Amino acid sequence: MTRITAQDVAVAAGVSLATVDRVLNNRKGVRETTIQRVTDAMDRLNFVRDQTAANLARRRSYKFTFIVSAGETAFFSDVRGEIEAAKPYAAKERIDINMVAVPPLDPQAIVDAIDRLGDEIGDGLALVAVESQIVRDAIARLRKNGVSVVTFVSDIPNSGRERFVGIDNVAAGRVAGSLLNRFISPRSGDVAIVAGSGTLRDHVERRMGFEQVMRAECPHLNVLPWIEGEELAGIVEEKLSKLLAENPDIVGLYSLGGGTRGVIDAIEAAEQDMSVVTTEVSEHTRAALMSGTIDAVLVQDPSHEVRSAIRVLKALTDDGSINEKQERIRIEIFVRDNLP
Repeated sequence: MTRITAQDVAVAAGVSLATVDRVLNNRKGVRETTIQRVTDAMDRLNFVRDQTAANLARRRSYKFTFIVSAGETAFFSDVRGEIEAAKPYAAKERIDINMVAVPPLDPQAIVDAIDRLGDEIGDGLALVAVESQIVRDAIARLRKNGVSVVTFVSDIPNSGRERFVGIDNVAAGRVAGSLLNRFISPRSGDVAIVAGSGTLRDHVERRMGFEQVMRAECPHLNVLPWIEGEELAGIVEEKLSKLLAENPDIVGLYSLGGGTRGVIDAIEAAEQDMSVVTTEVSEHTRAALMSGTIDAVLVQDPSHEVRSAIRVLKALTDDGSINEKQERIRIEIFVRDNLP
């Protein structure tokens, strides 16, 4: 007679193998109704739980979920690709990776995804956060149920999340300010800022760092109110084109979020002489760097961030240690001479 396995129980209960593992080992993060479903399935299948629980305990399995933006930006396209690429590597460590893409800048979509997944979120969640009370509440519920939560790329520090995986965004803004100051000097004039949304912590922090440098070191430059382009190239191009047409004194521009293609199109159409620092390495930014439309691009490595999030979630789940040097995400600067 074929031995009933934990995978058979998972199929019968309609849950993941990681959920069965958590039930067998009395780990937190599983609802009572799900525990009952798993228990009922084990009873129906005459599953010998003690021996299998011991085996699973020796070779623990994990399930981690990424909730990321489904936007058009090149960066998040790269992030989604890196998560897919990490799945085979993670499987060798008995880690099951699940990814859910939600509309950008939509806190309700994040909460709906968390509620829809339920126990199938697994042991840990890496979340591209949007500033919102409903997102904070959802994180608090997950932590209460024993799920480890890290924010990823964009933080929401005033929540119950355990750690942020990403660059120092204030430092990134300061770097952008220092670069633009060098590129523009000794000219004077206005500087434009293009962001995705004020609901994204990473964008707010980059602007903060940028303005720190502008106010302290650049009295000859006047920073204009930022444009929010919702990380959509079409909206960015429309709003920036209007600003450039109305203000011929703009000598510099910092694009700190998505919609970079719209930035490039607007600048090229305006034919104004300005220095530009932006984010994302894409086909469009490569061409713009080579042509001189853009002076520098500040980037973060999505591959490093994805692998770091997996390692950090595993350490948090196991109550293990975290190698701080290994998990530090660095800010990289590309100009046309060092494009990868």
